[in-house]
Order: sequence, then C-alpha cells, then structure tokens
Amino acid sequence: MTPTLPGFEYLRLPGVDGVELAAAVGGHGSPVVLLHGFPQTHLMWRHVAERLADRHTVICPDLRGYGASDKPAADSPGVYAKRTMAADVVALAAALGHDRFALVGHDRGALVAFRAGLDHPGTVTHLGILDVVPTLDMWDVLHGVSAAVAFHLYLMAQPPGLPETMIAGSADAFFGSFLDAWAGGPDALPPDVRAAYLRASRAAVPSIVADYRASATVDIEHDRADLDAGTRLTMPVTVLQQDWGAQLGYDASAVWRAWAPDLDHRLTEAGHFMAEEAPEEVTAAIRELLTR
Repeated sequence: MTPTLPGFEYLRLPGVDGVELAAAVGGHGSPVVLLHGFPQTHLMWRHVAERLADRHTVICPDLRGYGASDKPAADSPGVYAKRTMAADVVALAAALGHDRFALVGHDRGALVAFRAGLDHPGTVTHLGILDVVPTLDMWDVLHGVSAAVAFHLYLMAQPPGLPETMIAGSADAFFGSFLDAWAGGPDALPPDVRAAYLRASRAAVPSIVADYRASATVDIEHDRADLDAGTRLTMPVTVLQQDWGAQLGYDASAVWRAWAPDLDHRLTEAGHFMAEEAPEEVTAAIRELLTR
C-alpha cells in the first residue's frame, strides 16, 4: 500500500492543457507549495509538510509526469518544459483559491520552482530551492570526468527511443541506484517509501525521460533568453544545497546570486534527500525564508 501524508486531503486538481495533478493538501494559513524531485513523489515532503502545516496551508503535488499525476505524451517540446510545469503549479494553486503563494522545490521540482519564479513574479512570494543550480548553469558546471556524477542527464538527453528502452529494461536498478547513492544514510528512505518511489518511477519512464530531455533543449532556451534579457528573481530566495561547488569546482553562491539578488545561500551536511534526512533543518530554512 502506498504511504500517504497523515492528516492531508488528497485531491485531483487542474493544471494546464487539460492535465490534472494529484496533490496532498493540509494545514491552515498562508499557502506554501512544495515540489518534489527525482526519482520521487510528493511523499518526500512528509516530514517537512507535517511541520509546516501548523501555520500554513501546505500543498504537495506530484509534478506532471510523476506519481499519480497525469503523464501526457511528449508530442511537442513544450509538454515537459519547466515553463509548462510551472504553469501547472500556478493553475493548481489558483484552483484552491490561492493567487499568491510561497514555493519550495527540490531537484527537478526546484527547476520548476525556479521557472515559476521567473515567469510568475507576481504570484510566487518567496522561493526556496533545494540542491540544484539553474538548468543553464547546470550544464556549464559539468566538466570532464566530474560530469559522471550526472550521467543520467546525458542519457536522458538523447533522442526518443533508446533512453526509454534502456531504463525500462532495468527500471528498479536504474532508479534505485540514485535512491541509494544520493542518500546521506541508510535510514533516509524507509523500505515502504523507497518501494513507493520505485513503483511510481517504473510506471513513468517515458514522462520522466521527457522531463529530463526538456532540460537539454527547450529549458535551456528559456533560461538563456531570460539571462540575456536581464530577467531576475524578484522575490526573496533561499538556496539550501550540498557543497557541489567544492566538488565540481565552481562558486555555487555566485551562480545563484546572478539570478537572485535577494539571496540566502546555505550549505548543508545532509545528503541530497535533505527534506527526508534533515527535516528540522529544511523546515527552519523555509520558516526563515517566509519571514523575509
């Protein structure tokens, strides 16, 4: 049986272009939307969402293409563009009566949150980013053998067909390798949660690949256009990440400051799945963000 967020209501809500998103909604107060990463679902927020719900309406959707949300065919480059996925989030919040909300994303969800902040500055009041750099910068900071840590980015950037076939042929081994390698410790992902992530990912190979393929194509175009136009994040931004700059040889704070003038950049000792490994630290960072 798939785990759920205790005390949260499960809804299906409209995104854009006829897509529906599954979301867990709980708590009362000003709205905070939490977006999950790869290879996960909204369940990654189970500890943080419970803590935030004492003061906020907390909305945890599965991104399009993931979990229990719709998985439209990628019949055009824009279907899984972060611009489209960000529009889903804005539409979902509006369906719940929220025309302004704070937004926090992890991994793939952080790239969606980043795009939402750029495209919808009047809607996103505060922006939290966990363990990524923007798409355009992501490709720039990967060099030589150090890029092996992100081999999946290159695999899923290939034209349709081969990546989907290769991953589907050994889905549990593929997705499980990230769950194991990226966790900061063996207790980060309980067996039932790990199993739920594998089931969800196994059932979503084409859409997950399409999400990643968009980050090697249309998402780069959108980021570059904004960078050239001088578009920046106007809301308070908190970035919490591992020390990837030291590992890959770049200044992570400087990368983010180029996009976010009002920036609080923090490093963590937790692993990639920090919302599950260090929920108190992540919750505290979000609470502090919301006071700015």
